[in-house]
Amino acid sequence: MSATIAVLPESSSPFDPQALAQKYILEREKRIREDGLTQYKEPTGNFARFQDDALIDEISPREPITDSAEVLIIGGGYGGLLAAARLSQKGVTSFRILEKGGGYGGTWYWNQYPGAQCDIESYIYLPLLEELGYVPTEKYARTTEIHKHIEMLVTRYNLKEKTIFQTEAKSMTWDEDTLSWKTETNRGDHFTSKFAITATGILHKIKLPGLEGMEFFAGESFHTSRWDYGVTGGDVNGNLSKLADKRVGVIGTGATAVQMLPHLAKASKHVYVFQRTPSTINVRNNKPTPPNFCQNLKPGWQQDRMENFNDRISNCRQKEDLVNDGWTLNPATSILGKADACTDQAKLGQMMMMADFQLMERIRARVDELVEDRETAEKLKPWYSSMCKRPCFHDEYLSLFNRENVQLVDTNGKGVDRVSQAGVIVDGVEYPVDVLIYSTGFEVTTAYQRRSGITVTGRDGLILDDKWKKGPSTFHGFQTHGFPNYFFFGTTQSGVSANFMYTLTNQSMHTAYIISECKKKNIKAVEATKEAEGQWVNDILQGSAPMLQYFTQCTPGYFNGEGMVGKHPDVSGQTAVYGQGASAWGKLLEDWRADGKMEGLDKIY
Repeated sequence: MSATIAVLPESSSPFDPQALAQKYILEREKRIREDGLTQYKEPTGNFARFQDDALIDEISPREPITDSAEVLIIGGGYGGLLAAARLSQKGVTSFRILEKGGGYGGTWYWNQYPGAQCDIESYIYLPLLEELGYVPTEKYARTTEIHKHIEMLVTRYNLKEKTIFQTEAKSMTWDEDTLSWKTETNRGDHFTSKFAITATGILHKIKLPGLEGMEFFAGESFHTSRWDYGVTGGDVNGNLSKLADKRVGVIGTGATAVQMLPHLAKASKHVYVFQRTPSTINVRNNKPTPPNFCQNLKPGWQQDRMENFNDRISNCRQKEDLVNDGWTLNPATSILGKADACTDQAKLGQMMMMADFQLMERIRARVDELVEDRETAEKLKPWYSSMCKRPCFHDEYLSLFNRENVQLVDTNGKGVDRVSQAGVIVDGVEYPVDVLIYSTGFEVTTAYQRRSGITVTGRDGLILDDKWKKGPSTFHGFQTHGFPNYFFFGTTQSGVSANFMYTLTNQSMHTAYIISECKKKNIKAVEATKEAEGQWVNDILQGSAPMLQYFTQCTPGYFNGEGMVGKHPDVSGQTAVYGQGASAWGKLLEDWRADGKMEGLDKIY
């Protein structure tokens, strides 16, 4: 944590909006690749080890399990834990949780790299704080505290006895005769459940660059989400003592690299940072929770704070800013939704563009302020709109490039050429490294089966990926016609906030409501109607235009399918989120539940 308060500087000179817009286009064009998402390797074959669980030595042996439960939950991250908690609150206690890792946490289990920390305020990110009677110790919680919170949640709802670890669901098949789901796993298990929930997360399948020579590198290499402390020494707090005599290469400069590199720079003999596109680095200003934080909190305070955050990032600026950080002060976050009651939509687009130009000028001015070498500073400046990549917040990242043992290798948007036995090659120059770390992120927009590893088969043998070949179709974002009693948590066609926990909170509450209503009313199966699904897809398409227009002008990244958004507008539109914003979607679900009729669902009694 920074000892002093970091301040985003004002830009020292006026700017030309047209010139900036042109510069953004040029930077986008130099990075566009025709291979799009296929530029990345799957972690299979020679690369399967990159996906291995680095936190356990071996898979615990056991006999295959044959079991049944009312609900089967796939995933032991926050999505699965919230589903279990909300079901428990509704009196539904017959459920099982399958988790492929060796512990709870999902993305927080896998991403235990040094410096890992939530980039959303912990008072709105860590769920069920009121139910747990807990308040985080810092504004932005670190890995250790996040795991403490997860354990509290698991204990509160007695989830350990219901969870099976080191187990991957491989197939889920609807049985029309018994109106149940049959699930098989990689351990030979057979589970039968009336309902099935997949909460497999969006940040778990690693993304490897398709670089020639990766398999022949002679040193140690790993992906940041499978951090190998056997190679580096230390732990999530840093102290990477085994790197003192090592030359380390890092490919990628996204959110993970921004948090991890300060620790790496302090510990390593030399660090090469290979950059294709620089991240925006706004101020973080983490601080301890004030002693009087809880004094005036009223029941429902966390949900209210979540909604306030959503309103602020939707440009509803009249409301008090309870969170008051780089997210709520960024005008471009309104691309995630709109607040019709608070903004003049006719003027919003132009106002947002100019405000974003001003913000990015200040972001670039901060680079000049903190980075001593002018050439390095220029290469670290991001030239795109602020929401093209997930914004980063850090008070130590930029200054690490002032260290003599850190060298930025900017690839001018082209990326690394290849990997050799001895190091990394860029523009014909070999940079020798002993340890190579891939900080290249996750698959976010690839096909569901590819990301989850599960073949989901609904009524009449219809496979979910086949149904969605021309774009996903859902009702409310997490049910789909032809797949009764099935719920999937994620972002597609849902209400999405920068705070993903808001989405999971609503999906878990809504799913638990539907399942508990089925139990109360002796409903054997529920399924989205074709009509309701079609109307929802139409709503998504109508609301997606401003968002798609925004992302088509961005440098490539996972927000725009590596620049492929716009190539197939209908499909791209169907992968969009709810256009009215997260809070409007949450209110829509709340009203739907209050109505009590479960409109849009076919019911079998």
